Amino acid sequence: MKSEILYSESLFLCKNCPNNKFELTFQSKDISYNLWYKNIANSKEEYMSEKLYETIEITDLKDMLNKTKELYGDKPAYKIKQKDENTQPNYKVITHKEVRNMIDALGTALIDIGLKDKRIAVIGENRYEWEIAYLSVVCGTGTVVPLDKALPENELENLIERSEIEAIFYSSKYEEILEKIKRSPENKLKHLISMDNLENTDGIYSMQELIKQGKELVKQGNKEFIDAKINADEMSIMLFTSGTTSNSKVVALSHKNISSNLMAIGSVLDVNSTDTILSILPIHHVFECTVGFLFSLYKGAQTVFCDGIRHVVENLNEYKVTVMACVPTEVFMANFLSKIFNEDARKIKQIEKRIQPVLDKEEEYKNSSMEERKQAFKEIHNLIGGNIKLFISGAAALDSEIEARYRLLGINIVQGYGLTETSPVVAVGTNKEYKTGSIGKAIPGVEVKLANTDKDGMGELLVKGPNVALCYYNDEQATKEAFEGDWFHTGDLAKIDDEGYIFICGRKKSVIVLKNGKNIFPEEMECLVNKIEGVKESFIFGKQQSSDKNDIKINVKIVFDREILKDVYGATTDEEIRKTLAGKIKTINTQMPKYKAIRGIILTEEPLIKTTTNKIKRQANLDEINKSEN
Repeated sequence: MKSEILYSESLFLCKNCPNNKFELTFQSKDISYNLWYKNIANSKEEYMSEKLYETIEITDLKDMLNKTKELYGDKPAYKIKQKDENTQPNYKVITHKEVRNMIDALGTALIDIGLKDKRIAVIGENRYEWEIAYLSVVCGTGTVVPLDKALPENELENLIERSEIEAIFYSSKYEEILEKIKRSPENKLKHLISMDNLENTDGIYSMQELIKQGKELVKQGNKEFIDAKINADEMSIMLFTSGTTSNSKVVALSHKNISSNLMAIGSVLDVNSTDTILSILPIHHVFECTVGFLFSLYKGAQTVFCDGIRHVVENLNEYKVTVMACVPTEVFMANFLSKIFNEDARKIKQIEKRIQPVLDKEEEYKNSSMEERKQAFKEIHNLIGGNIKLFISGAAALDSEIEARYRLLGINIVQGYGLTETSPVVAVGTNKEYKTGSIGKAIPGVEVKLANTDKDGMGELLVKGPNVALCYYNDEQATKEAFEGDWFHTGDLAKIDDEGYIFICGRKKSVIVLKNGKNIFPEEMECLVNKIEGVKESFIFGKQQSSDKNDIKINVKIVFDREILKDVYGATTDEEIRKTLAGKIKTINTQMPKYKAIRGIILTEEPLIKTTTNKIKRQANLDEINKSEN
């Protein structure tokens, strides 16, 4: 009997295939998908989101720039604040057409100075010049290497050597360091290109001068960059994973990886050419690079740049921002709730009292649409510019209570998940498909499944799709361990429910295994500890008992805020602070099984050791604890 195929937007279901399992390849207007379908009542393996919005089909980033130039050429791509010390700010607007012309000119100039097929790095704060430089490299010149602006000099030098770059775009603060590094015989660095200098100087190119030279070359008929062919399947982007230079891996990404991700997220997220996106996360990080920078250009939106974390609310109002991606989410969002009301976190009780008349409407609007809630809580929306339609949360777990509160107030927040190795988005909640606490479903074209599931249905999350990186560059062993055929092992433990929603449980490597075989997920417990007023951040770890090396007790290191503890609890001395926090931990212990109970506490005002994207470095923090105790 022939199978009956049902079509609903872009999701196909098969009713009569043997075992409800089949392989189906289909072509939509914009993207080709290959979908394995299994009866999800019996399997939680491959399931993906429904396509919600039309997208432009692209083969590579150069193709993206060319196609979107025709559609959005006259629309603003960037709004740049320009301010002198004694004057009010004025704004420079750069159109999408101007952006693409600058990219063509700069790429032409780079080839002219001998950088065809070379590796070229970019380092600096979030700014439009960074983005122009990146695209001028990757769209016809060579391989781009985004570098972390927070790296110390020795690590920066190490990465320049490892990546074998021959030129680097940089902001002025790095000039002295890079001139020194360039003199080293250990690297291949030949060309320094300043994003700030207005003219070429001895040994240093001005990016602005190169753009001018490139424009002249294009006028004279030089089309070497403009007509450059892109191999969408080869490495064009080299990204270093978080960590010290000794253990960071180089992720090899292609145009196909990034382009497929842009098309997929464009088909499920409500972003278009009328939107203004606030760039706030470090731009070298793949989440901001894809979801903020490249996605904005792909959708014809306008990008504005944040003046710093303390100015987020001010910038949301100033630019009438509609979309923002943010991380680390839990800490940022919790603080952001207080910033909305223009108060310090320690005065949360006064805040709640002041806005209680508004919040009293929550129960009334529990079953209302997002638009109805937005109107009901208009006072709150006006405090953040009145135009926010989407927050995209990623990289760290979002507290379910915070997520629920945002949505109840009519502030649409979706939680996403991804890795550098997946370009980065694997899954994201959408306006139509979301569950509190979930990272949503796999995006169109991407398949997920669980490996080695336990009795509770938890296993390691594996990803397959065109967004999965080529390999770890020059690291055969690491590639062999993480890439199994077409499947990438994320290292994250997860559950997938019967509707395909994914719930991340924690990192496989960070799980603490107790003597009784029980697993402890530090992230889960840290979430509880971080809710204590006066706790800035926390680190859960297992401590071996001297009497029995196999007996591990749960401990926590707490970074506290002395002022908040004084204001909220009246705790002023170190002993009072210890008693207060110990009491709070005791309360948490009563809410969980005995084997999870926290048995030891370390208190400090010094921040935890974290990556430049604010993720806790677990091994480094554990090493520091062990060192201090020995």
